[in-house]
Amino acid sequence: MCNSFCVSDIAVFEALDAPPSADFYHALRWYNHILSYESTKACLPGVKQPLGKYGPQNVADTTPAKAVEDDDDDIDLFGSDDEEESAEAKRVKEERLAQYEAKKSKKPALIAKSSILLDVKPWDDETDMGKLEECVRSVIMDGLVWGSSKLVPVGYGIKKLQIQCVVEDDKVGTDMLEETITAFEDCVQSVDVAAFNKV
Repeated sequence: MCNSFCVSDIAVFEALDAPPSADFYHALRWYNHILSYESTKACLPGVKQPLGKYGPQNVADTTPAKAVEDDDDDIDLFGSDDEEESAEAKRVKEERLAQYEAKKSKKPALIAKSSILLDVKPWDDETDMGKLEECVRSVIMDGLVWGSSKLVPVGYGIKKLQIQCVVEDDKVGTDMLEETITAFEDCVQSVDVAAFNKV
C-alpha cells in the first residue's frame, strides 16, 4: 500500500490549502487518492524535500553544450563528408554499370516463337496426299521449321493433312503461311489454323 504514492506526493499534498477545483478533475482525483492514505504516510521511504525541489525545473541538463554541437557537425544527412569517398563511389558505380551493360549486350535477345498446327484440306478424295504434303513442306521461310504430320479422316473418303510447324513471330505470320500454302491450287482447297501456342 505504501508503494502507491511517494514522498513527493505528500510534499505537494501538504502544500495545498484546499482541495483543487472540480474543473481540475485529474488533480482532484489525485488529491482524494492521497487523502485516503493519510495513515500510511509514515511508512514511506526517503526523506521529504522542500516543495521547490520537486518538478521539472530542477532537472539539470547533463549534456555538455560542446558535445551537442560536435554531434550535429558529425551528422550530414544530405551529402558526403569526404569528397574523395564520393569520387571513389562514383567511379565504382560507373564501373558496375559498364560491366552490366557489357553483360547485357552479350546475352542473346529472347526470340518469340509460336507452335502452329495447320489443317490443310484437299479438293477431293482423288488428291494425292503425298504430293500435297510435299508441296506444303517445300515452303521455306526464314524463321519457319516444319515438324510432324499425319492424315486425319474428314468424311466420304477424304483426308486432311495435319502438319506441325514452329515459327519466329517477328518473321513469319499465320496469314503469310496460309497464303503461301493455298497458292498450290491444284492440291490445296483451304488451310486452317487448328492450334496456336506460344513457345
